[in-house]
Amino acid sequence: MKKKIEIKKYILIIIASAIIVFGTYLSSNIYNASFDQYIYSLLKSVGTSGSALAKYAVTFFYAFLLFSLFNLLFILPTLDFDKKIVIKNKKKNSEKQIFPIKNIKRYNRIILAISIIYLGVVVGFFDYVGNSLLETDLFKKYYISPDDVVIEFPQEKRNLIYIFLESTEMTNVSKENGGVFDTSIMPNLEKLALDNINFSNSNLLGGAQESYGTGWTVAAMIAQTAGIPLKLKIDDYESNSTNFNNITTLGDILNDNGYHSYLLLGSDSNFGGRRAYFSNHNYNISDYYSAIEEGKISQDYYEWWGYEDSKLFDYAKEKLEKISKDDEPFNLTILTANTHFTDGYLEDSCENVFDNDYANSFYCSDQMISEFIYWVEKQDFYDNTTIIITGDHPTMQNNFYDIDKNYTRCLYNVFINVEVDHLNNKNRIFTTMDMFPTTLGALNVKIQGNRLGLGTNLFSNKKTIPEMMGIDNFNRELKKNSVYYYKYIRG
Repeated sequence: MKKKIEIKKYILIIIASAIIVFGTYLSSNIYNASFDQYIYSLLKSVGTSGSALAKYAVTFFYAFLLFSLFNLLFILPTLDFDKKIVIKNKKKNSEKQIFPIKNIKRYNRIILAISIIYLGVVVGFFDYVGNSLLETDLFKKYYISPDDVVIEFPQEKRNLIYIFLESTEMTNVSKENGGVFDTSIMPNLEKLALDNINFSNSNLLGGAQESYGTGWTVAAMIAQTAGIPLKLKIDDYESNSTNFNNITTLGDILNDNGYHSYLLLGSDSNFGGRRAYFSNHNYNISDYYSAIEEGKISQDYYEWWGYEDSKLFDYAKEKLEKISKDDEPFNLTILTANTHFTDGYLEDSCENVFDNDYANSFYCSDQMISEFIYWVEKQDFYDNTTIIITGDHPTMQNNFYDIDKNYTRCLYNVFINVEVDHLNNKNRIFTTMDMFPTTLGALNVKIQGNRLGLGTNLFSNKKTIPEMMGIDNFNRELKKNSVYYYKYIRG
């Protein structure tokens, strides 16, 4: 009689299979994510796109099922096999059975240990732990609090429209202008960058290089409005707040100088702590739930991350028509979502120009943004309004780009309707943290020392921190622990 299979013997191998498949999925599908990002996103996952989660779940389930079946078939010792695979030792006149495996407990423990180590390497856990044991003086030495320098606004204050483009890199433009595509997948944004001010890491179109602690949306938005990365201790993810009560940010500076600031996004602003950060720093927030409350969309309406970018820009026009009539200057900050990985979101009006859905999502987003900019340029308030368009972080969709290993991926940026001389906007080494003082510089604001946070005003002749110490050294220091950061900056 055949022995019964005892399922409990194989629990560890099933767990190990899940871990290995999960790690492989992360390494092959998500670009350059850090351990901070993985854990923070997991614990702050409220508001995640349902369709995106469905894609992840289906892919993971099938991969896990296949891998688990392979392992179980390989190790099942309780079945009667006609043939066994053995290794013979002629010297000792003995043989060792290879298949099916006899010592199932030892095999389970070994494969589970290997799977855990593998996952730790893939998500950067060991790198994170190693760096947490090292201390950096980067923040103590270079961080400039806006409260410690003189910031002088012009008599006629300029309005600001700041657009965060989800996952948008300068990599998307044509090869002749600095990208990697034979045909640009965002031709209008490419032309805007050519016709206006673009800060570049090369002689062609380019932008900011990625820095540690700025590679996901909320971290990117904090970096560009406060000049700091989002750093997290291993024991405080659940209790962590993005309030940043200890520091003065762009929203605070503008508020102190009579501006009204607004954040407009089509997703749940609570996701990732965005509401906590921006509401704490003088932004009025309109998100997916605000649109429901205001009757713009129905209670059960939900597309992609909330509502689509076409609606986002329509609502932005409505907002601008209203706030531009106020006596005070305004700051309207917009966050898009249609180009979020995986594969982006194609609205019904979008064209299938390319044979790749993600490329088409960038192409469609490009058309929406350019139409919005064209509309703004025709409004009465435009003459006194500066527009800044920038990517928030590199796309996390791995293997989207087929590029040479020597190519430097960087984020899109363009400054439109700026009345400031730019001394040097080519061959710069900078990160998104430099956008904080540079945004004020674009509004004709004079900053004592031209430095705020860890950022440098790119409109000045002052070198950025990465230009002084090298981008690799800069990132190495950002990864390390900083008592100064947790005590005086994050609070």
